[in-house]
This record gives sequence, C-alpha cells and structure tokens, in this order.
Amino acid sequence: MARKMLVDGEVDKATADEANYDFDLFVIGAGSGGVRAARFSANNGAKVGICELPFHPISSEEIGGVGGTCVIRGCVPKKILVYGATYGGELEDARNYGWEINENVDFTWKKLLQKKTDEILRLNNIYKRLLANAAVKLYEGEGRIVGPNEVEVRQIDGTKINYTAKHILIATGSRAQKPNIPGNELAITSDEALSLEEFPKRAVVLGGGYIAVEFASIWRGMGGTVDLFFRKELPLRGFDDEMRALVARNLEGRGVNLHPQTSLTKLTKTDEGIKVMSSHGEEFVADVVLFATGRNPNTKRLNLEAVGVEVDQAGAVKVDEYSRTNIPSIWAVGDATNRINLTPVALMEATCFANTVFGGKPTKADYTNVACAVFCIPPLAVVGLSEEEAVEKATGDLLVFTSGFNPMKNTISGRQEKTLMKLIVDEKTDKVIGASMCGPDAAEIMQGIAIALKCEATKAQFDSTVGIHPSSAEEFVTMRTVTRRIAYKAKPKTNL
Repeated sequence: MARKMLVDGEVDKATADEANYDFDLFVIGAGSGGVRAARFSANNGAKVGICELPFHPISSEEIGGVGGTCVIRGCVPKKILVYGATYGGELEDARNYGWEINENVDFTWKKLLQKKTDEILRLNNIYKRLLANAAVKLYEGEGRIVGPNEVEVRQIDGTKINYTAKHILIATGSRAQKPNIPGNELAITSDEALSLEEFPKRAVVLGGGYIAVEFASIWRGMGGTVDLFFRKELPLRGFDDEMRALVARNLEGRGVNLHPQTSLTKLTKTDEGIKVMSSHGEEFVADVVLFATGRNPNTKRLNLEAVGVEVDQAGAVKVDEYSRTNIPSIWAVGDATNRINLTPVALMEATCFANTVFGGKPTKADYTNVACAVFCIPPLAVVGLSEEEAVEKATGDLLVFTSGFNPMKNTISGRQEKTLMKLIVDEKTDKVIGASMCGPDAAEIMQGIAIALKCEATKAQFDSTVGIHPSSAEEFVTMRTVTRRIAYKAKPKTNL
C-alpha cells in the first residue's frame, strides 16, 4: 500500500519498494510522544512497530517501561505525592473550620508509595492496551538505529533482531543528570525520589527548577526538614520574577529553608547521614540529597553518529519544524529534541508527525502560548509571556494588571499566604499576551486562560466576561486598574 510522506514541506508519492519494509513506521521509545505517534500513525493506516525497555520505576540504560518518564517516574507519580503532601496543610487549616483533629496525626510514607506504584502499574498496562488496540506491535528491548531504514532491538535475553521501516521515529525522552560534585554517587535524582523506601526526615535539594521546588514542597508538606540550594537569587529561572518571588516566600512560609546563590561542593557518607558541604562553607546532614539539576536528551545509545543523524552538544536530535532529522527517513519528537520539554508538547509533536507522514496533512507544531504549571504548594501556572519576556519583545507600551489577595479559604483557616494573578497586555492591540497565577488551583484555572490567549483575546474581552462568584478565578476578569505601565524599551518594575 502506498503511503504519503513529507519531502521538503511537500507531500510526495511513496517509493515503489515500500512494501519490502517490515513496518511503515518503527518507534524507539514508548513514552507519551512515542505511544501517541504510534497509535495515530496506525489509525491512519500505517503498519507500526515500537520498542521499549522493561518496566521499572527507576530508569537506567537497560530499564524503563511503557508510559515513559511522565507516567512512571515523572508527572503522574509526582502529582500523587503532591496531593499527599497537600493534606498536611489541609489538616492544619481544618481546625479553624470546626474539625477537631487529634494532635498526633500519623503519616505513613510506605502506604502512599504503594498506592503510587499501584497507579503507575495500572497506567503502564493501559498504555500497552492502547497500543494493542491500535494494532501496534510492541517489542520489549533496547532499540538502536543501524541504518536509515533499520532498527536493531536487543531483547531481554540479549538476542538481537533487526527490523526495517520506511520511517523511524526517535522518542526516547530525557534522563536526569547529576553535576560533577565529589560524592555525587551518594545523591539521588527524581527517579529514586519517587521510590524511596523510607521517608526522608532530613532532605537537601540542589536545584532551582520545577523538580527541585516540587520535591521541596512534597517532603516539607509531609513533615520533613528541607534545605533547598539554588544558584540564582530566586528559584524557577525563566518564570516571571514577581511570581518567582512569591513562590520563594510561600516555600519559606511553609518551612522550607532557602539557600539562594549557594551550591554544594562535597558529599560525604557518615554514621549520622550524608554530610553536605555548601559553597559558603556550611555543613548540613541529611538522610537524602536530591540533585534536581536538569535532564539530558536520552540519545547516547541510539548509534546516531554512525548513521549520520545530527545532534547538538547536549545530545539533542536536531530536527526541522516538521520534526524531521537530516536523514529523510528518521524523525524525532519529545525531550530527545530538547525543544519545549513538556509531556503535552511531546503529544502535540507526535500528533503533527502522524498527520504529516501518514495523514496527508503536513503539520508544524505550534509552540506559541504553551501553558505550564509548577506543582509546588501552592502551585504556579503560566501561559504566554512573562513580564520580562514581554519587555524584551515589546514593540510598544505594555500594561500590567495584578491582583494580590488572601483567598477566602485562608480568611477562616488563618493561613497567611497570598494568591497573585497577573495579566500582561499590549496597549496598542489590547491583546493579553501573558498570564500567570500563583495560588490554589492555579493549573486548573490557567488551562482555561490558555484557550483565551490562543484565541488572541483582548483585555476588553476579559473585562466583558462575567465571573464565577465566589472564586479566585473571577479575579482574571475583574482586574480593571492598571498596576503599572511599561514604556517601550523601559525595564520592568515590580512592587516587591
């Protein structure tokens, strides 16, 4: 059967020898992007094979699992732990709502851990079933590319089988990395952090990104002592500075010890625990040291150099706007390409790939107004431009609208924790070009705001929308007064 493929932005006819391939598409990596691409391509009539390493909650070069990082050792299990940690503060707040709670409320880490494991096993099986229902052939083993149209799969028993395919898709994701610090073998990454046998009563976290602040919130919410070290003045580099400052205040308000502009220089094993030396000469002792210092594209073992697939210095696969590499038959999506490393983005890229190669609809991924959230406690969610980005890209004056308030729930519980919402508006067009929120339910609210920005909504349209009362979300449609105007090319000012 003839298939359609993309060549230099145009769809042309498939070659006559296509029927000689084992598959129309072979996917290496059955994470979110790989599974989506395999299923959607199969739904378009393609014969699809996919390979993935054997399941294990903690990944390595030889173990992984269908579902990938997000399902097995990322977004899903992390969110389960965030839910668990949130109950710590909820129980405190409940007392002022009339709930008489025994002072000795116990938390059992192992019970939550088992529930988490049960859920990721359930999802792992669901992903396998989704592939089977789409008639995608799943192979358990490590895949590597041995030619422009050939993949070698090393099975669990060590035997190797080669498969040919008209198209090969790399969807191997990324893996956590550790900085080169003496004693780094004593530290763990987020993989292990999600599967610790014992709850860490004393935790040191190195890093200022998503994973660092989320695990700091998790372990502190469950009653642990947490010290968070990061290189900048504030955590979450790249997010809106005003939101970053609030996240820092909230972390401190909930008992996380912050160490800005501080790194770690050495880890040593002692009878009391892991001794940690900071760049300022301070010593700390911890049960667990988490390195949350970034992830690298998982491409080293794919044999890309031998085949001629171009990668950058970090090992990310270089692709064009259709996710195609310099080898016409080889494509790549998701974290392996190091574009926007979010699960929903990998899903978008995979959908565009399937449409382009097998759906007869050449489709470029659209990276504008991609919403995201940081599940610290309380969470931060954003879409569009931060204030700093808006100033950098501005072609005219900007209007900044903010609303900071104590949520209704806190007025009774007594918790001193502000919610902050923010809109960035291009004054010339009245379009809302950025939105951010730090506070309870931020992610749930921001998903709706993201649709508005995708539709290029104006501030006038926000203002004309009737709010839901009483809710925090209604603040996004009731911010009438300009907090500050930023003249073109002026630097942003904040009310901190």
